[in-house]
Amino acid sequence: MPVPPARPAFLRRPRTGGERLPREVYVLGLIAFCVAVGFGVLVPVLPVFARSFGVGNFEVGAVVSAFALMRLACSPFCGRLIGIFGERLVLAVGIYVVALSSGLAGISTSYEQLLVLRGLGGIGSAMFTVSATTLLLTSVGPGVRGRATGFFQAGFLIGGMAGPAIGGLLAAISITAPFFFYAATLAVAGTVGLLLLRTRSERPDDAPDLAVRPLRDVLRDRRFQAACLVNLGQGWSSFGVRSALVPVLVVEVLDRSTSWTGIAFTCAAVVQTVAVGPAGRFVDTVGRRPAMILGTLLGGASIFAVAFAPNIGVLIAVLCVYGVSAAFLGTAPAASVGDAAGARGGTPVAIFSMSSDVGAILGPLAAGFLADQVGYPIAFAVGAALLLVGTAASVRMPREDPRSERDVPARVPSDPEGSGEPTRVD
Repeated sequence: MPVPPARPAFLRRPRTGGERLPREVYVLGLIAFCVAVGFGVLVPVLPVFARSFGVGNFEVGAVVSAFALMRLACSPFCGRLIGIFGERLVLAVGIYVVALSSGLAGISTSYEQLLVLRGLGGIGSAMFTVSATTLLLTSVGPGVRGRATGFFQAGFLIGGMAGPAIGGLLAAISITAPFFFYAATLAVAGTVGLLLLRTRSERPDDAPDLAVRPLRDVLRDRRFQAACLVNLGQGWSSFGVRSALVPVLVVEVLDRSTSWTGIAFTCAAVVQTVAVGPAGRFVDTVGRRPAMILGTLLGGASIFAVAFAPNIGVLIAVLCVYGVSAAFLGTAPAASVGDAAGARGGTPVAIFSMSSDVGAILGPLAAGFLADQVGYPIAFAVGAALLLVGTAASVRMPREDPRSERDVPARVPSDPEGSGEPTRVD
């Protein structure tokens, strides 16, 4: 009797034990949605509000950069805070800091006040990002980390799409109304976190029991190194190349109105949101390594192709391909960090988050400089090259068996080469 062909790995259900996502994942997804809605509401009006104080474009850019710079500066300390106070409290306090600073920013009477308050918001954002990601990765088993990360990312994506539309309506009422709306949504998110998230002592008996791995071993792990390099390239390409240059490309090269930029970005965001679920399943069944290789190759090719798009239709199609790659790069690297770090999530997650922040801060400056000096193709090519560096690092990761547990730190007492290669029992 003929044997039916085996189904592809990404169509099979994972054989790991943790099929059901824990409550923390759903709560964190809801919090991510609230945060993203508020942030999306604020982004369109923040530069206009800063301009109302009679400052130039450089000062307007400083208000935007202050948030990211303070995030980067404070991220290294978040791991220690989590170790002392726990993820839930650090998450809630971080959200409340952003909420309070945003509400006060709405009643700023000078540019200097606005600048300082946005910087304080960056401190709270670092606390929230590192603690939320740490809690997400340590609350689930290795077999569902991709799905859990995908659900968390979906909350951000859906909120990010809804936010600008709401912001436009609020801005018609008052230019400061989005600040207060942002503060309100953050207050709701922080309260949800305090009430519904568990502390470590309240975790259920079936929560994953992760080993604590020395930080030096985590830093030497090829999975962690690859995840950070991919996150750097993604931060550079997404914020530096795509966000900074595509709007100018649409107007100056394709001779279209700025509204087409919003249409193109919305289409790409919808594609990314639809793809993030299958991408998470791919990460959990086929593996982190192939997902990161596929994501970086797609991302590098598509971001480079943007510079040569002959019309707006092709540009939208290429950005949608980039949205698919972003779905993989928003799930696989974070899951790989969780595999490498084990229970030591705070500091490794902070380093992982900082790698994206560095790309987001340096990317716009470098992309703008290269576009002015040598043209758009070179600026886009540098972003693509950084993603391909992530491809090379991902190739060096240990090969995985998608049917086995991936939580290597709990099973490997020592790994002298720092490769993260799991010990197999045949």
